[in-house]
Amino acid sequence: MSGLDLRLLAGSYAVSRLSPDKALPEWARGELLAVTWTPDELSIVSAARSVPESVRSESGWRVLCVAGPLDFSLVGILAALTGTLARAEIAVFSLSTFDTDYLLVRERDLERALQGLELDGHRITTNEA
Repeated sequence: MSGLDLRLLAGSYAVSRLSPDKALPEWARGELLAVTWTPDELSIVSAARSVPESVRSESGWRVLCVAGPLDFSLVGILAALTGTLARAEIAVFSLSTFDTDYLLVRERDLERALQGLELDGHRITTNEA
């Protein structure tokens, strides 16, 4: 697969876990907000600054968005990106929407992730302030 266009979202994100019987909390916000309910949990990806300290969460994630929309028939989008990061021993948390894919990488691994992705031919832009 040829190089993909990615955009680095501004700010730090958190992945939070709540009980599945909870309602979507008011603090859940950010340029990216992802909510997944299962019988076992309510998972929320949101801006880290908005998550209360009392909430079980893992903060310190940065978000890369694949330029979309992507056609559902495309094969190997996530594999092309996660393979690069796996070879660099960088953990990822991935999300998909109707239009595109998102990769979350730890802030401490961000520079290595960006370098590895660019070396593999992917193009990255930022919307940092």
